Amino acid sequence: MSMTDAQIETRLAELGLVLPEPAAPVASYVPVVVAGGMAHVSGQLPFVEGELVTGRLGEDVSLEQGIVAAQACGVMILAQLKAALGSLSRIERVVKLGAFVSSTAQFTDQPKVANGASELMAAVLGEAGRHARSAVGVPVLPLGAAVEVDAVVAVRAD
Repeated sequence: MSMTDAQIETRLAELGLVLPEPAAPVASYVPVVVAGGMAHVSGQLPFVEGELVTGRLGEDVSLEQGIVAAQACGVMILAQLKAALGSLSRIERVVKLGAFVSSTAQFTDQPKVANGASELMAAVLGEAGRHARSAVGVPVLPLGAAVEVDAVVAVRAD
């Protein structure tokens, strides 16, 4: 069951989160495409207190910093969805998140990092925020970001 905008805003406030202005694309793509009842959200980078979180897990970014970065990606996914849909109450279900973690070959806690975004979705959207997921370690991400998360979300028609 979809939540109302007021319920979603209350949950965000309880978590101490404010949706930022959606980040502009860094290349030739759009942030969100809605097709066939699904919103496909382009990979979002982690901005914490207005600064891009850069570096690599297992090198110069701690697990805790990585989790916070993934949560920041999740917050930006919600901001992009709000901008594209006009209302977060149109979210029926987060279907899948894809988490990309810039990490060394020895770092194997990508799923723990991705939990930052996954747990945010469940905390904000309840059962509708629970999703399938992949968590992948990569050698480098755009702009040197530590984490990038994309999403597929089922949405109600307006």
